[in-house]
Amino acid sequence: YVLDGWALDLVDTADPRKFLIRGGRWKVMALTSLSWILPVELTPDGLQILAVHYDKAIAPQGSYQCYGVEDARVSKVGDRWLMTTCSVSPERHSTTLYSSTNGLDFHFEDIILDHQNKDMLIFEGLIDGTYWAQTRPLGDLYFAYPPGSDWRGGPSINLATSPDALHWKPHREPGIRPHATTIATARMGGGTPPILTEEGWLTLWHGVEPKEIVGIYRTYWSILERDDPARVIRTVHEPLLEAAPRLTAPLEDKMYVRDVVFTTGIGDAGDHYVVASGEADLACRITHIPKAIFRP
Repeated sequence: YVLDGWALDLVDTADPRKFLIRGGRWKVMALTSLSWILPVELTPDGLQILAVHYDKAIAPQGSYQCYGVEDARVSKVGDRWLMTTCSVSPERHSTTLYSSTNGLDFHFEDIILDHQNKDMLIFEGLIDGTYWAQTRPLGDLYFAYPPGSDWRGGPSINLATSPDALHWKPHREPGIRPHATTIATARMGGGTPPILTEEGWLTLWHGVEPKEIVGIYRTYWSILERDDPARVIRTVHEPLLEAAPRLTAPLEDKMYVRDVVFTTGIGDAGDHYVVASGEADLACRITHIPKAIFRP
């Protein structure tokens, strides 16, 4: 591992998670930390730690991960666990795939989405023998919807399909788009892998309301049509989860961002779901959510 040195007059350090290189035509940044993935085994309710598997840690392994590997999302499809991750480097900000037959020992497959297409969530089940996934491409330019439209131009949750979970084709129809009148979803992206319920595919996603540097991250949810996930059956505009300052009160001296809950995992626990989130970029949060909340 190498520690790079940058002259302070060349960088903008307003955000403690990263710094921006001053000047130039493009927005170029570097990170202040190196990310890696550590499997932690919990009890079924998610409230107690059983084991921390340092020997199973997933560390950067190539130049395409020189800033790290992060944002893991795990889906169980058939008898395999499929984990999408963001691999970060000056070469590209890509999505990479790992697979496992036991949910603990993960094998690197390959890069599966190119630059700045992240928050990839593989549906927990095939549709007509095809893998489906949510994606979230980013860019510096978006086009406007006509005045009076229900939608706002900007980052959206798109869809892609694959015959093998390695080779992905963007789906023609849009997925979940930002509503024109909802400032809390000025920016949005996927959260938990979509799971099949009686109503359709349940997906939890994040919306970001502009505030200071980072914004306010909340968790929202939608139900997608069982056979055509491009059809959004229902979206609830009230947040399902918001940041809970009481949870991070013991970490007050370490806080560098606030108003952030970033949901990434969901498990079926009978009459409720066990939902895993990141809290304030410092802690892992477990929330038990009754299934009744998601019924009409």
